[in-house]
Amino acid sequence: MPILLNMLRAIAIILGIVLAAVGGVIAYRAYFLEPAAAVIISEHGVRELPDTYRTIEGIVLLILGAVMAFFAARRKKNK
Repeated sequence: MPILLNMLRAIAIILGIVLAAVGGVIAYRAYFLEPAAAVIISEHGVRELPDTYRTIEGIVLLILGAVMAFFAARRKKNK
């Protein structure tokens, strides 16, 4: 039984790290690399706005993956 729990913990850690990495890539690409979601044209010039929803989605995935990996990696105290 403890072997199965250790294997599940290792899978949860790896999955959390992968999820955090994917979230970071999505957020980075949405904010810096992808084409802008909107273009504002005013008297002062043209301004591009990043895709806010994809950026927030990436940041949420990054946070959830990091939290998942952190809690899976914590040692439980045996009572």
